Amino acid sequence: MVPPPQIAGKGGRRRGALSATPQWAASGLRLLVTMVVTFLGLLAVTFFIGRVVPIDPVLAAVGDRASGETYEAMRRELGLHLPLWQQFLIYVGKALQGDFGTSVLTSNPVLEDVKRVFPATLELATVATFIGIIFGIPAGVLAAVKRGTWVDHVIRVIGLMGYSVPVFWLGLMGLLILYARLDLVAGPGRIDLLYEGMVPSFTGVILLDAALAGEWDVFWNAVSHIVLPASILGYFSLAYISRMTRSFMLEQLRQEYITTARVKGLPERTVVWRHALGNAWVPLVTVIALSYGTLLEGSVLTEIVFSWPGLGSYITNSLLNADMNAVLGGTVVVGCVFIGLNLLSDFLYRKLDPRAR
Repeated sequence: MVPPPQIAGKGGRRRGALSATPQWAASGLRLLVTMVVTFLGLLAVTFFIGRVVPIDPVLAAVGDRASGETYEAMRRELGLHLPLWQQFLIYVGKALQGDFGTSVLTSNPVLEDVKRVFPATLELATVATFIGIIFGIPAGVLAAVKRGTWVDHVIRVIGLMGYSVPVFWLGLMGLLILYARLDLVAGPGRIDLLYEGMVPSFTGVILLDAALAGEWDVFWNAVSHIVLPASILGYFSLAYISRMTRSFMLEQLRQEYITTARVKGLPERTVVWRHALGNAWVPLVTVIALSYGTLLEGSVLTEIVFSWPGLGSYITNSLLNADMNAVLGGTVVVGCVFIGLNLLSDFLYRKLDPRAR
């Protein structure tokens, strides 16, 4: 006897829920294991780099004029007399507690220094990413729609220049022309000395803190400082995002559902911007996340040219002063940012694409 449809439907939903639960749990477990293994691999790489680099951390701490007794005492205090595997376990244990040692350059815990300088890099990279998204995605869509025309060639050349021109040269030329000659933007630094300390630091991001405090003079002064370095970084982000958007759009425009939409008489604007771009957004999420992570890590030259007190400048100055605790701690933070962005992009990918669930 065939069971009633209503009972079968309830049972089907119940069986589906029971079968979906282990799959969800297994996916979450795999993600957790991947994250843990990646983090441990990052710690292993930074630890062994710190041991291979020809810089003596003991001399960096006590100086080259210290006595032998002082040198040996500091060596034992740093745990460098222990076997390598034991040093690594101690390093992992401290890193899990947020302890990356003390900076020789500032005499502060490395994590405190990173908390102080990271908001500046976050602010710069975020504004640059927004510039890349706002201009890069429409440029990529237009290049795909106008494939093979002069519009496509111009956009591709602009993107190619974004990959080819050195960032420090663009920064210096921007300062020379837009700041020194035309006086259209403010100079190096995050803010003028006149406005230093006028806004309470809630987040460390000057634009956000000034807006929350209602200090619009400080806000617009910070905008005038950030617009040039963010535009230069945004140009490189634009080049990458526009190229990938063009590639994804070309793939979508060849699909059968696009032909069907056009046959049904839908406006071309709806076909391109709603249907094709709507499906291209799924892989674009990963592209944008990776571009954002690259800007957070790779803005060293821009920060140096514009005297931007961010994480890149901090790591560079620490490396030049043989402050390996600061270098390795900053590197681990950047790696954790990449891990977090990858997890976020994977989560958004699953939300946007039902096939990946």
